[in-house]
Amino acid sequence: MVFSSMVFLCIFLPAVFILYYLCPGRLRNLFLFAASLLFYSWGEPVYIFIMIFSTVFDYVNGRLIGYFRTRERTGAMKLVLLVSIAGNLSILGFFKYTDFIISAINSFAGTSIGLLDIALPVGISFYTFQTMSYTIDVYRGRISPQRNLISFGMYVCLFPQLIAGPIVRYSDIAGEVDERRENPSDIATGIYRFIIGLSKKVLIANKAGEIYTNIQGIHIDNLTGPVVLVSAIAYTIQIYFDFSGYSDMAIGLGKMFGFHFPENFNYPYQSRSITEFWRRWHMTLGSWFREYLYIPLGGNRKGLPRQLINLLIVWSLTGLWHGASWNFVIWGLYYFALLMIEKLFMLKAYRRLPDRLGFIRNIVTMLLVVAGWILFSHTDLNEACIYLGKLFSPLSWAAGFSSAGGHASGLYRTLYILRSSLPILLVGIVGATSLPHRIFSAVEAHSKRHGAGQISDLQMVVSLILAGLSIMILVSGGFNPFLYFRF
Repeated sequence: MVFSSMVFLCIFLPAVFILYYLCPGRLRNLFLFAASLLFYSWGEPVYIFIMIFSTVFDYVNGRLIGYFRTRERTGAMKLVLLVSIAGNLSILGFFKYTDFIISAINSFAGTSIGLLDIALPVGISFYTFQTMSYTIDVYRGRISPQRNLISFGMYVCLFPQLIAGPIVRYSDIAGEVDERRENPSDIATGIYRFIIGLSKKVLIANKAGEIYTNIQGIHIDNLTGPVVLVSAIAYTIQIYFDFSGYSDMAIGLGKMFGFHFPENFNYPYQSRSITEFWRRWHMTLGSWFREYLYIPLGGNRKGLPRQLINLLIVWSLTGLWHGASWNFVIWGLYYFALLMIEKLFMLKAYRRLPDRLGFIRNIVTMLLVVAGWILFSHTDLNEACIYLGKLFSPLSWAAGFSSAGGHASGLYRTLYILRSSLPILLVGIVGATSLPHRIFSAVEAHSKRHGAGQISDLQMVVSLILAGLSIMILVSGGFNPFLYFRF
């Protein structure tokens, strides 16, 4: 079940919301746990047992670490932590990377080992990282082990952030797991945030994704530079509005049930460097890798050569986390190379630019990001290289504006694609910046408010319009992909 489905919007969410607030306070965690299991089993009736195993496994590990801490048995604590990490990574590795490893062995060794064709449990990368962070934080003494299995299970399986993040560490909501205080203000702002996320997904991401999918249907020999650029921009818009839209919906749903999840995006396409981009994009994943891998490896505390090695490890694993395919590994190494170049000399060069030329940094950064999304979106590396070659080839761009060939000419195709794609591309480009928010805030400042902490009249009107448009499109059965099966 996904958020942008009529089953979720019209049946599951209203029913869960009403029943949750009818439940006595002491039963609400149990109810959310059960509802979250139902949510996940709707599409994953078999793999729900993997998630339950991970839940019980790390609940026990957390309790054991806490038990050995009271007896000052550091060695036993460390052993339990290693068991937890090894167990979690083994489960993730088996389901996500077994066929990838077999394919790599077959390719390099010339063998013909049969693939297992293992289906990837949806959201396994998200909840595995969450349970791992829990046992690590208990080991570090940052949080106390959760004594109630139902409360811990509710945290792991909590449906708002289960399948697409943000990655919510237990420490983020430790005070709200057992003693949260739901209030009308949070419910109102949560509903508003959910609708904003839903409209980003349905009204922008899906439309941009449709453009991208249509261009992918063009034979690769007929692609030209301008068409590839439209395709790349469309995917750049789709993945941002899809992913940030889901994060907005998760944060909004969390507020509706009394939780305050961390933010996951901060206008990343406004970044003026790749370093800044990764501080703004999928912030909870970046924070996870920094906290549990980069810093333990030594971070930047042991000199530049060691820092670059640490970055290489982190970005290789970041790429692999996104999918079991070589293009994701190359994508991770691509960003390692860009970050290394920035740290060695590019950031220093950027600082010498006058402020009035700061837009050059934005342009360079976005060109690199768009090129990166081409690598990310094509699991076939040969195809990705062809797309990149056509994007940066002057001859391919000339062919895109050639009038030779009648109706099949590059110019005809380019103009047709531009005319049909330009409106949603412009909406996506502008919408990915903070400009709409700043304009809305300025208008909102003059509108009548309901009261402190409540949503404004303008927000209410906008919510109703966006919700209505989104539901109309969903009812019509339009293009509505789910990008997170690979994660």
